[in-house]
Amino acid sequence: MCEADAYIVADDAEQLVMASVDKIEPEDGGLRLVNIYGEQQFIQATIHTLALVEHKIILKSSQP
Repeated sequence: MCEADAYIVADDAEQLVMASVDKIEPEDGGLRLVNIYGEQQFIQATIHTLALVEHKIILKSSQP
């Protein structure tokens, strides 16, 4: 499988946002995450790092 888990960085710690992410779609003010089950979540964040070998997507909040 090629999906990855998405985490947001807060206070130098990674917090899981969504597991088994299949798609990331840019939208006004953030990103829409879609997992392999079709579940969707919008988050006000930008991509910080893609660690594909580790199957990790690291996001950084764009909220003030």
